[in-house]
Amino acid sequence: MPTPPLEYGETYHIYNRGNNRENIFIEERNYRYFMKLYAKYVEQVADTFAYCLLRNHFHFLVRIREEQDCQSFEDWQSSRSSPSHAFSNLFSTYTKAINKAYQRTGSLFEKPFKRVLVTSDVHLFHLVTYIHLNPVKHGFIQDFREWPNSSYSTICSTNPTRLQRDQVLDWFNGRKGFELVHSQGANTRLISYLIQED
Repeated sequence: MPTPPLEYGETYHIYNRGNNRENIFIEERNYRYFMKLYAKYVEQVADTFAYCLLRNHFHFLVRIREEQDCQSFEDWQSSRSSPSHAFSNLFSTYTKAINKAYQRTGSLFEKPFKRVLVTSDVHLFHLVTYIHLNPVKHGFIQDFREWPNSSYSTICSTNPTRLQRDQVLDWFNGRKGFELVHSQGANTRLISYLIQED
């Protein structure tokens, strides 16, 4: 059964891993480059609420913008793109760079990339927490707050950001609630349909 395309105006948990579970981030600079490409290709079509990049996989919680909002971008109009193509462009450009830098060939990511439609506002709250706690779940670190490649510290800070920080903090009734809920852990049972293949 074909994977459904991303729809305008909808919210998704988007995630994927390296082919054969291989690492997709080899050095610290790879994380930064991936996010630079994310800003170039994805931010024109999606608002980002949370993310976490791990050595061999990643998670994003995004809301695809309305079609008329995407069309305001010059690149978007000229390429007649779609939200799904924006993510595909990110992955293919990143793969080419990694292949060149590390003398590898072939696909870096599993295909197609995973996307699960988020159908309840209640689930957003728990999914943000799950995404930020992912480095602990997979044994990469003991304290999720120390993982440098997630949106947790950005949401806790007051520094300028392109993340939808204010909206995320509203879901948690402010920064204190955000930190408290994260310290209590994620309710994975409630959002099991959103994280089936992780």
